[in-house]
Amino acid sequence: MNDTPPAWWNLLDDEAKSAARMINHVLPKPIRELGAKQARALLNTSPCTAPMTPLDHVEQLNVPTRAGAIRARLYGPEGATDSPRPALVYLHGGGFVLGTIEGADELCRAIAVGSGWTVVSLDYRLAPESPYPAALQDCLDAYAWLTLTATELGIDATRIAVGGDSAGGNLAAALCLHRRDEGSPLPVAQVLAYPAVDGTFDTPSWTEFADAPLLSTADARWFWSQYVGPGHRADDHLAAPMRAASLRGLPPAMILTAEVDPIRSDAEAYAARLQREGVPASLIRYRGVFHGFLTETGAFAQARRAIEEICLHLRGLQR
Repeated sequence: MNDTPPAWWNLLDDEAKSAARMINHVLPKPIRELGAKQARALLNTSPCTAPMTPLDHVEQLNVPTRAGAIRARLYGPEGATDSPRPALVYLHGGGFVLGTIEGADELCRAIAVGSGWTVVSLDYRLAPESPYPAALQDCLDAYAWLTLTATELGIDATRIAVGGDSAGGNLAAALCLHRRDEGSPLPVAQVLAYPAVDGTFDTPSWTEFADAPLLSTADARWFWSQYVGPGHRADDHLAAPMRAASLRGLPPAMILTAEVDPIRSDAEAYAARLQREGVPASLIRYRGVFHGFLTETGAFAQARRAIEEICLHLRGLQR
């Protein structure tokens, strides 16, 4: 950190301050200057041989898509019965450029254990090698495949939700919009953690937290440009869900935000708009933390609290 800390520094709790210092130490320069390859080498999570949350049933899947098979990982809840289970399709974050299913592994394990739901985590294609709409197509195809093969996997095809953090939240929201637009059966719910829902970068938090830990406004712009490429239409709602003409008819939403996060205003505006347009939507802002906190289950008490809230929300959908 600089000798004079930024205005938002005292909003962070002690755990977040410690994590911010570590990130500042690990990253020799901003992500946008590192580029995709070096940023992945520094930030992507390696496979864990001793997870904090052990599960008896973790299955590696190869899921067919229009562009070829993608990896997925199925987390079966403890105490599985012969009855089909509800499932959450989870889409990891990483600005459409970074991230793998390894980075969401502990989160998915915790959700499976805490909710009793099966969790299926997808390893979609990344930009800039595979720009928009490649990642969304992977998610759409994998979701459709899951509905068709649900019975074989012990999943109830009528009770599948979708969720994701950051870029994954964007893809989850876009998946719901696409299925609504084409008249396909919708997920029973969408769980969106600090979702990237717009590409205009003009709401207050983009200025207030422009130099926040892990995700700065300048880096977010770079991520977005890697994803959509040059000459992209700003009103394409499947890239930027906030640009949709209507949000009516979408699945109920749970939206989580971090207090110190340039994305915060966009995500909270999306929650408010869902509510105005008749979609049941809850919003929880987690104080003292920054973008990306949800997957850091061992580092942030707020991450563990958020997971408890997600599990409670999912269990409530079974009633």
